Amino acid sequence: MPIQIYNSILSWYLKKRYHQIELFKKYPNDVQGDVLRYLVETATNTEFGKLYDFKSIKNYNDFKNRIPLNHYEDLAPMIERIRRGEQNIFWPSDIKWFAKSSGTTNAKSKFIPISTEALDNCHYKAGKDTLAIYVNNNPETEVFSGKMMRLGGSHSIYENNDTYSGDLSAILIDNLPFWAELGTTPSNKVSLMDGWEEKMKAIINETINEDVRSLAGVPSWMLVLLNDIIKQTGKDNLLDIWPNLELYFHGGVGFSPFKELYKNLIPKSDFKYFEIYNASEGFFAIQDNNYSDELLLMLDYGIYYEFIAMDEIDDENPKTINLDGVELYRNYAIVISTNSGLWRYIIGDTVRFTSLSPYRIKISGRTKHFINAFGEEVIIENAEEALKFACTKTGAIFTEYTAGPVYMKEKKSGAHEWIIEFDKAPNSINEFTKHLDDALKGLNSDYEAKRFNDMTLSLPILHKARKGLFYDWLKGRGKLGGQNKIPRLSNNRIYLDVLLDMN
Repeated sequence: MPIQIYNSILSWYLKKRYHQIELFKKYPNDVQGDVLRYLVETATNTEFGKLYDFKSIKNYNDFKNRIPLNHYEDLAPMIERIRRGEQNIFWPSDIKWFAKSSGTTNAKSKFIPISTEALDNCHYKAGKDTLAIYVNNNPETEVFSGKMMRLGGSHSIYENNDTYSGDLSAILIDNLPFWAELGTTPSNKVSLMDGWEEKMKAIINETINEDVRSLAGVPSWMLVLLNDIIKQTGKDNLLDIWPNLELYFHGGVGFSPFKELYKNLIPKSDFKYFEIYNASEGFFAIQDNNYSDELLLMLDYGIYYEFIAMDEIDDENPKTINLDGVELYRNYAIVISTNSGLWRYIIGDTVRFTSLSPYRIKISGRTKHFINAFGEEVIIENAEEALKFACTKTGAIFTEYTAGPVYMKEKKSGAHEWIIEFDKAPNSINEFTKHLDDALKGLNSDYEAKRFNDMTLSLPILHKARKGLFYDWLKGRGKLGGQNKIPRLSNNRIYLDVLLDMN
């Protein structure tokens, strides 16, 4: 298929789809109600559906009162049965694919079931919607006249009892129709290579002579690749290699730590950054305006959404609400039911709603990634806003970080201990620490209260990481590439102590 015809068909489809997006923005609760009915009716005769009498579920109250909230561990025994070849347990269509995920960098792997419906009506649909939204915002775009450079995971597909597992990105690439490769680089063969460092070399060789106009991938790993490309070519920036570059779709980790670094690599005032929110469990939200940090919650992907207020998450029976009950700016844990058979599944992410018409969100952190050793309830959103403030005040640029508690000893107060890898270090670590502390106090009243007169918390302790520390740590754990992430905050010292020993 000639690239011109491919681009014409794609542009036509994207414009048509945008009208459907406008419909769920206008009637969000009706659309979500339809999703819930579809999920329950489709799974009525599955083992799970019979166990919880799906046939008698008539509305949302029946649904949430009948089915318990679930973490991965609750569903794992049934998931393992599907991996051994049993079917019709959670979902009626055969499930052959499992996205292997550790969630963060924990050693234990999770195997998230992915149905054909989820591939087609969630993940692939979301990929096309991301482009549809971008085209709607930028009708003069030339992005389809060149190629998108994608950076996926580094794990191959593994077969077990006629089922298959691997990184989500590898699964998506492996199931793409042949024509989808026309507009992307590198080739599927290179994209699916297993060895991360060998794969980087192959990607560079395949892409540096292409007309790359857009990028897609996790910011931390994409940055490693782009810096290697600059180093190999000897160019000053990416525009010297790809002069038509106009767009970067990013997701997986917070972008704040990397934004200044990308601006240096791509010195173009109107360059577009578009955030997406996807995970092994599903594709959830897409930035729908240029130069925005809000994400439109996508409501017609076969995912039904519920939410738990974070101040209730540790209750024995936490209250759940659907979209109709959410409030602006409150921190919620997300609960999903999906067309792969994840029922009332707590995915571990937290969000805040910034708009209720349409429903837009910001990702605020993880349910397990916070510091609350002293009642201070510092979340990732607080940490990254405070780091941004400290960088602005000192001219620093950071790339990676993690933090944890320093426990009280006898009459000595506790503290937070940080290890930060800088691309451009501040002239004074003490000054940076003070600005970080001041910002946290301004952002978080609980932290401010615990810092009063150093009674509970003392000034943070900050260490400057050596170059490559976090990369080496991930490499030592066999976690290079893909969606592997640095655990930003922890309520214990399990990550911090190891990293300090390696520094």
